[in-house]
Amino acid sequence: MREHDGEAAALADRLAELTYLLSDLAADVASYAAGVDADPARLAQVSERRAALTALTRKYGETVEEVLSWSEISATRLLELDGTDDQIEALRGEQRILRAELGEVAQTLSAARTEAATRLSDEVTAELSLLAMPHARLQITVVQHEVGAPIGDPPPSGSPLRVDGRWLRHFSSGVDEVEFLLAANTGTEPRPLHKGASGGELSRVMLALEVALAGTSPVPTFVFDEVDAGVGGTAAVEVGRRLAQLARSAQVLVVTHLPQVAAYADRHVLVEKASDGSVTSSGLTELDDSAREKELSRMLAGLAESDTALAHARELLDVAAPARALS
Repeated sequence: MREHDGEAAALADRLAELTYLLSDLAADVASYAAGVDADPARLAQVSERRAALTALTRKYGETVEEVLSWSEISATRLLELDGTDDQIEALRGEQRILRAELGEVAQTLSAARTEAATRLSDEVTAELSLLAMPHARLQITVVQHEVGAPIGDPPPSGSPLRVDGRWLRHFSSGVDEVEFLLAANTGTEPRPLHKGASGGELSRVMLALEVALAGTSPVPTFVFDEVDAGVGGTAAVEVGRRLAQLARSAQVLVVTHLPQVAAYADRHVLVEKASDGSVTSSGLTELDDSAREKELSRMLAGLAESDTALAHARELLDVAAPARALS
C-alpha cells in the first residue's frame, strides 16, 4: 500500500519504529531481570508481615501507631493479671473491712432513726390532740429483719449485714424499715396509716406532720382538701392556726367549707359554678376585704347580709390576724 498511498506509508514507518522500540525494551527487561537477585523466601516473609499488619490495624487501631499503643497497654494489663491471686485476696480483705464499717454506720443510723421517730411521734401526737383528735396516737416504728448468717468469707455482695452481733437484711437506705402507725381512738391498736385512717384523719395527720417538720421540709407547696372534715368550733380554729403556721415556710392551698379555717388565709378565693343550660363551669374569684367578710358571714350563718353574721366574721378575721401577719 505504501507504494500507492503516502499516508499509509507514513503509518507503516511509525509501526516499524514501534517494533524496533519494543524489541529493545524486551531485551532491556530481560537483561534487568537476569541481574535481579530474587529471594522467594524473603518475599513470602514480607507478604506475611504485611498481611499481619493489615489484620492488626483492622482489629486494634486504624494506624500502626494506635496498634503499638494498644500493645503497650495490654502488656501492662497482662503483668497485672499475672498477680490475680494476690489482688483477689487484697480485695477480699478490703471487702471485710468495708462490711464491718458498713455495719457500724448502719447501727449508728438505726439509733438516730429510732431516737428521731420517738421525738416525731410525740410531737405529731401532741399536734393531733389540737386538731380534734384528742385520743389519737401516732407511732413510728423502726424495725429490722434478722436472717441467718451468710455463707462464704467474705459473704457475697447483697448478703445480710452483721450489725451489733446480728445478721440483718439491708437495703440501699440501711437495715431499717420505717412505718407510720395510727391509733385514732382510745383502746384501738395502732394500724398502718393507709389501712387505719380515714380521709379526714389522714389529712390531719399530714398537717400535724408538716407542722412538726415546719422549716425542714423541701416541699414548696402543700394542697389540703377537706383537711377540716369532721371538725368544728375550737378544733377548726386550731386547724386554721396550724395551716397559717405551716404557711410561714411554704405555700399552702386549702379547700375548706369552714369559716374558722378560711379566716386564717392570706388570700380568700371563692369557687363558684355557673351554667348556661348545657355546660357547667367553675370560676375563681379573689375576694377583697369587704367581699371576704360577706363570704365568711355566709359560711357562718348562710346569710351574707346579716349584721350579726358580719360582726362574727369580722371577729374571726381579727382573731386570725396575728397568725396571718406572721405567715
